[in-house]
Amino acid sequence: MELSSGEVTLRMLRKTDADQLAQLITPSIWDNLRDHIPFPYHTSDALNFISTCEKQSPPCTFAITIKKELCGVIGIILQKDIYRLSGEVGYWIGESFWGKGIATTALQLISNYGFNELKLNRLFAGTFGHNEASKRVLEKCGYLLEGISKAAIIKNNQILDEHRYALLASGYSL
Repeated sequence: MELSSGEVTLRMLRKTDADQLAQLITPSIWDNLRDHIPFPYHTSDALNFISTCEKQSPPCTFAITIKKELCGVIGIILQKDIYRLSGEVGYWIGESFWGKGIATTALQLISNYGFNELKLNRLFAGTFGHNEASKRVLEKCGYLLEGISKAAIIKNNQILDEHRYALLASGYSL
């Protein structure tokens, strides 16, 4: 399965991506990821992650490529029970690929996939309060800030705010 727009493609992760994936997760990337992702991130960690992704049905986690070069990962975590029509979006782009519009295009692609293929009603994403670039990406894709949870998360022994954004399949109005 592939989703494309211009030179940006979302495709299934491959075991051959493991070395590049491990190289892309630098301290600057990890500082904005959840702690369940180990650091330092090794090829063996990437292989385990890819193996988990290969078992997803439907597929929900994708490699982000630009001109066929792996530059990041994006996915939707499907929610359960009464939240089953919602999905949490998460993404990251390697530092050398920042500022090129790749994350915005990737988020547009995964959002369309979530609504059109997975038949979700709501997509949401949480960002660390200091992650201005991620906030801009979400806003460019039509996600609206729903709220700020004060002192809701801890990363690197710092207590931080979480900014929660959402997009509805039917559009959004406050």
